[in-house]
Amino acid sequence: MKIYSWNVNGIRAVEKKEMLAPFIQKHSPDVLCIQETKAQEDQVADMFAELYPAYEQYWHSAERKGYSSTAIFTKIPPLEVILGIPDDLKKKYKLDDAYGDTTKEGRVLTLEFEHFYLSTVYTPNAKDDLSRIPMRQQWDPAYLQYMQRLEKEKPVVFCGDFNVAHTEIDLARPKPNMGKKGFTEEERAGFDAMIGAGYVDSLRYFHPKTPDLYTWWSHWGGARERNVGWRIDYVMVSGALTSLLKNAKIHPDVYGSDHCPVSIDISL
Repeated sequence: MKIYSWNVNGIRAVEKKEMLAPFIQKHSPDVLCIQETKAQEDQVADMFAELYPAYEQYWHSAERKGYSSTAIFTKIPPLEVILGIPDDLKKKYKLDDAYGDTTKEGRVLTLEFEHFYLSTVYTPNAKDDLSRIPMRQQWDPAYLQYMQRLEKEKPVVFCGDFNVAHTEIDLARPKPNMGKKGFTEEERAGFDAMIGAGYVDSLRYFHPKTPDLYTWWSHWGGARERNVGWRIDYVMVSGALTSLLKNAKIHPDVYGSDHCPVSIDISL
């Protein structure tokens, strides 16, 4: 089973650039998790159903048009589709701030399959001035607790744009970026908590010390061409699933967004 995740930075834009179809044709993911679709379901669902009939499509759109949002295209029908974070966790954690209510931005979409849950997430950005760090310190444990709750029923795979580079190997220039958005102690601690809870960073499972594996590049200064990037997109799995992992990859040759896809191949 091939599971892919891609922050497309606007799904209509990638389609218009004629870069989505070649990617799907070449890689043929069984499940494609998409972040930052920037689209309402009623704007795009019919078009994409016609373009990609092999896939069932599930959308979680932000209330605000053209903003955030997630989707999952799957060849395997799910048993259940769950939008967002559970209500009790919304109440337990403060997930809104001056920028808005993150629970209304379509950031989490989860499918239940026979042997596991699959969740995709578009984690809130901390902002250049770090003004959303307090939000992140609520969001990260809320999402982790949600995954732990699902795991009590069956193993979980969760993937997406986590908006953090975990360790120094996960960005090209760690020293000058220390303490900046995406590489603060607080954000990295949120990722540490996932590892501490027993979840496995699939790429590092296979490539623990391999440098220069990045998934996002700035538009400035030819960063992508020079591979001056960050790894902020991940596929995480329950520890119980590691023996079933066949590989984990990034796909920097896939263009269309400032992010590239990431994937796992897992025997389920």
